[in-house]
Amino acid sequence: MKSGNFFGELKRRNVYKVAVAYAVAGWALAQGIAQVFPVFDIPNWAVRLMVLAIVIGFPIALVVAWAFELTPQGIKRTEDVDLTSSAQRPAKRTWMFVVVIGGAISLSLFFLGRYTARNSSSAFELPAKSIAVLPLLNESGDPADEYFSDGLSEELIAALAQIKELKVIGRSSSFRFKDRKEETKTIGEKLGVATLLEGTVRKQGERVRIVAELINAADGIELWTQTFDRELKDIFAVQQEIAAAVASSLKVTLLGSDERSSTKPATKNTEAHNAYLLGHYHFQRRNLEDFRKAVAHFDEAIRLDPDYALAYAERSEAWTLIGDLSGQGKTAWPKAREDAEKAVAIAPTLAEAHAALGWVRCFVEWKFAEGLSELKRAKELSPANPTANDLLARVIVYLGKPAEAEKQARQAVELDPLAFPAQNNLARVLFFEGKLDEADAVARKAAELHPAAASAHRFQVLVAAQRGDGATALREAQLEPDEGYRRFELALAQHVRGDREAADAALADLIANGRDQLAYQIAEIYAVRGDKDKAFEWLQISFDTHDTGTLGLLIDPLLRDLRPDPRYKSLLAKLGLPVAQ
Repeated sequence: MKSGNFFGELKRRNVYKVAVAYAVAGWALAQGIAQVFPVFDIPNWAVRLMVLAIVIGFPIALVVAWAFELTPQGIKRTEDVDLTSSAQRPAKRTWMFVVVIGGAISLSLFFLGRYTARNSSSAFELPAKSIAVLPLLNESGDPADEYFSDGLSEELIAALAQIKELKVIGRSSSFRFKDRKEETKTIGEKLGVATLLEGTVRKQGERVRIVAELINAADGIELWTQTFDRELKDIFAVQQEIAAAVASSLKVTLLGSDERSSTKPATKNTEAHNAYLLGHYHFQRRNLEDFRKAVAHFDEAIRLDPDYALAYAERSEAWTLIGDLSGQGKTAWPKAREDAEKAVAIAPTLAEAHAALGWVRCFVEWKFAEGLSELKRAKELSPANPTANDLLARVIVYLGKPAEAEKQARQAVELDPLAFPAQNNLARVLFFEGKLDEADAVARKAAELHPAAASAHRFQVLVAAQRGDGATALREAQLEPDEGYRRFELALAQHVRGDREAADAALADLIANGRDQLAYQIAEIYAVRGDKDKAFEWLQISFDTHDTGTLGLLIDPLLRDLRPDPRYKSLLAKLGLPVAQ
């Protein structure tokens, strides 16, 4: 066949038209797949497979166009079509419409993709100056050496947290990836950081080799790495040396600064540090039994190193919570005060020490101005410390500044997104603000992070009660791990359900078993039931017994109906909270 006849035959058989139409439609389909599939979290390999299928289909479409003809009677082999009958051939305008419509769809998807991709990237853009220290892997072959790799990881977090320009994720969140199986991108997205610091620790005899690597979370590409070989004469000196070196190097890599870090080791006693780590482990479990276990381990750490400021600071917070949950504040809170003051005296520049003292001043002593001053000092010393932000948010909301409290609470979550205390406190603030949908969602996330924590279901119950949803309130109350809070939540839920007999029985149980530590919650139940005199009676008991729940007096929506009463303003004045006009 001559070339002229061949190209003429291509034209007659509509091969050109099929090629153009297929290219336009195929490109439009590929654009659509690229935009739609990620919305449904369909993996990239599926997108690539579909695009590859479209490409492979192109020559197949050309062969079919050459061999077959589309007629009003259906598809026929080209040789069987009467070429003289124009009625059997599709109108040329049809092909034009196909091309024009396909081109319009393709261009629309292209520009939509560019627009949405740009908006998406801005919505989910992570701060470049942000990092999470993943627990260093112990490659020594001896599980007993794990405390060393964990300790070094915590030293690195503490050292990097001193860099004001750098967002550093807290330990609670980072250590959730200790047995990490997720990709770096997934970890980065969950923690809200652009970079990850990971590495390995290998102890051999009297020497230790530590390899640290800075990873770009988005693609897993290594940005920086360094190997440290040291003699193991003093493991804490080695830890601090490496932490300072890594912090200094990361300043150059991430911030363009060579300023040196000047953190000091928490202790030089190996056994004391190990005892502290055990105490910290139990402290993070957030229930009365584990708080008591934590105190026992902190006792041991302080016995081994009487100047261990961090152990004093964390033991102080444990004592405040033990006093609150057990109703034994008279014995526990003086110990909390003594520990916090000791921590500040030993380490005046330790953020955790000032945070502990600020919390005692506010939560235990109700000295709000002094407490706020200490908490703000803690934040100044370590802006990336999630505990300082979390405690600051708790106090500010009690003072009737929910918007400012929400800002601080969100910062705490940003710095430690997988920590129960930060998430639970954000739920608290949102509830007090009346943002019930968001409060419920955050509270549920907190409960997922730590199902066994005391008050893990409290704000789900409170939100449901505010909505008048008794069935949900009851279901959530029955899931509450803490026995005391569960009694309060059941009494509230049964009242909202309208079951007077069950509500009375639950309230009687709450009074019989919780009067020493839940006087404020009893007042809340009476307020919701509309019994104002009983509510004020129990609020006075709450004030007299220094029940920490009383701190919520100014902003508690369950007490809304009590606010016009002069007794309410009188209590606010006694407590030292702003008196509403």
